Amino acid sequence: MMDELQALERWAGGLLAQLTPTARRTAMLDVARELRRNQQARIASQRNPDQSAYEPRKARAVKGSKKLREKKGRIKRAAMFAKLRTARFLKIEADATGLAVGFGGRVSRLARVHQYGLTDRVAPHGVEYKYPARALLGFTEADRELIRDRLLLHLTRSESQ
Repeated sequence: MMDELQALERWAGGLLAQLTPTARRTAMLDVARELRRNQQARIASQRNPDQSAYEPRKARAVKGSKKLREKKGRIKRAAMFAKLRTARFLKIEADATGLAVGFGGRVSRLARVHQYGLTDRVAPHGVEYKYPARALLGFTEADRELIRDRLLLHLTRSESQ
């Protein structure tokens, strides 16, 4: 994947260098916004960048004879990472030299644990659990095409002006 991004950078780098810094920043901001939308949609659909499904949550054990998931109407089965994928947490940065889409602040630790499948505490002072890797951020083939198409759009706009 990194080789593909470096090839894209070599291809677009010379063309983008011909743009003014303001036009480059506008192009980068546009690409970053679209990438964030794609990442949000992919996280909402519970898919890794390779389009495999996220590993489901582990059922929680409770005291007594019934398991928590067996109690009908008590557990809300909502998609994971609902708040994490919002623009409040999934930040974009763009300037004339590049762009970044990622998590910042306190939620970056939580995102990193899930992205790489690290070990973390389930609750403060609770048991440790090795989370399965669920790639929150990553490039799909559609993302690569989106970057190429958006950059071409901005390059053709600047040439026509």
